[in-house]
Amino acid sequence: MIELLKSLTNNLGYVILIAFIVSRIGSFKKIVQKDKFKKRDLIILSIIFGTFGILGTYTGTQVNGASANTRIIGVMAGGILCGPYVGILAGVIAGVHRLIIDIGGITSIPCAMTTIISGIVASMIYKKSNENNKWLYGLISGLIIEILEMVLILVMAHPFHSALNIVKSIYFPMSFTNAIGISILILIIQKIHREKEEDAAKQAQIALEIANKTLPYFRDMNENSFEKICGIIKDSIHADAVAITDKKYILAHVGVGADHHIKGQGIVTEATKKVIKEGELLSLTNAKQIDCPNLNCNLKSAIIAPLKEGNEMIGTLKIYYCGEDAISFRNINLAVGLSQLISTQLEISKLEELKHMANKAEIKALQAQINPHFLFNALNTIISFIRINPNRARELIINLSTYLRYNLEMGENHVDIYRELEQVKAYIEIEKARFGEKLHVIYNIEENLDIKIPSLIIQPIVENAIKHGILEGRGSGSVTIEIKKVTSEDIVIMVEDDGVGITNEIIEKVYAGTMEGNKIGISNVHNRLKYIYGEGLKIERLSSGTRINFNVRRIKE
Repeated sequence: MIELLKSLTNNLGYVILIAFIVSRIGSFKKIVQKDKFKKRDLIILSIIFGTFGILGTYTGTQVNGASANTRIIGVMAGGILCGPYVGILAGVIAGVHRLIIDIGGITSIPCAMTTIISGIVASMIYKKSNENNKWLYGLISGLIIEILEMVLILVMAHPFHSALNIVKSIYFPMSFTNAIGISILILIIQKIHREKEEDAAKQAQIALEIANKTLPYFRDMNENSFEKICGIIKDSIHADAVAITDKKYILAHVGVGADHHIKGQGIVTEATKKVIKEGELLSLTNAKQIDCPNLNCNLKSAIIAPLKEGNEMIGTLKIYYCGEDAISFRNINLAVGLSQLISTQLEISKLEELKHMANKAEIKALQAQINPHFLFNALNTIISFIRINPNRARELIINLSTYLRYNLEMGENHVDIYRELEQVKAYIEIEKARFGEKLHVIYNIEENLDIKIPSLIIQPIVENAIKHGILEGRGSGSVTIEIKKVTSEDIVIMVEDDGVGITNEIIEKVYAGTMEGNKIGISNVHNRLKYIYGEGLKIERLSSGTRINFNVRRIKE
């Protein structure tokens, strides 16, 4: 038995070595790293894991007319990692092969049956397990499947005394090597997924660095801004050329091909026109697909990503490389992230009315509190959703745009209360995306309020509740926003949190108007309300949390 264990361990080493080599192959990594497999991918993976099963058969050791082998390693690892289609088909491939190569053998039928059953069991585990425990499920199921195989051999193999001798000889060595082998193979292939996540984190970091470097050029747009932006992107991602277009013309082209891809020139390539028309990213892998009219153009691969304002196409971001087939999964993900960032920053750059909105010192101070950290945290959150939930990422971009536009556009005029609430909800959705289940917001808002209130009056209080009440406390909790009529002319607005609770010192400073310059949010709101209505905020420290409420009256027009 010891010799058989050594032999199977050596065989396991060969299987693991081959698995490691295969896992380093780029085309295999591209398939495994996909969030969703196509039918072609599933067939390829089934063949690969089925082949691992066949390899386990051929490297087996003969014992009393049977073969001690590592056949189920590939089948079960494939099913646990890639799902029912791969598990069952790989099991059929390896099981049928086992039956065919030894038709009439004493253990052929039970071994073939066990191989197919192992694929079915692996498919069930795929649905029940998660990324952290797949290897453990693989270990346990490997032991169970080997018990099943031994039972089938005892029941189906004849004569019985020969079947019993086979089971006594191979059960322990096969159970040990197969269970360990399944776990190791799962961990090897899961490492490919971790590489994808690490790569996504690096892409997010690159995108944030680009956002930081390009922000000044979006903030103060001029005729050279797009060239600067393209240059920063090109250098940061090591592309050979980067271009930005609107729907008709090239706005900038930096790098290889700048001699004939000229600023102000009309868009001529069908690929770019297709992206503008359909709003979907295109990956081009050769010069023919790029279809540049200049026959001497050295650009051979490209990614063309749409730039959008809301749901409307406004242009494209084009990233070029001189080599053919130079577009990787990483390049595409990064291009998607960059196009989303640029789209957002272009929207922000259009909010030029900021200079007209400093008529009131209180409004100006509130607008100055658009924290760069909040902006970059929001962008970082959006980038993280781009890969796993693009629809959610688009929603957050719209929320960020709504929040920023409102902060920059609103002046001293009164606004409809529901318009104010749009900005508040946009801010909350961004924060909820960042903090997930840690933040719960309850809205108790009466319908048909039909009243106008001072702009930027609710959001600073909500932000204070989230930032200083919830997150500085136990790190999770609820915020309640309640708005109801008191009379036909008056409404009361209340914001309550169950966080750490405001201190009496801060309450006194708000009422006295002596808050520090960098903590003026609720103090500013209090002063404006006093100026407009004669009374400001009513701030209460609760046993758990803070309640702030105030009244507003209908403006006589």
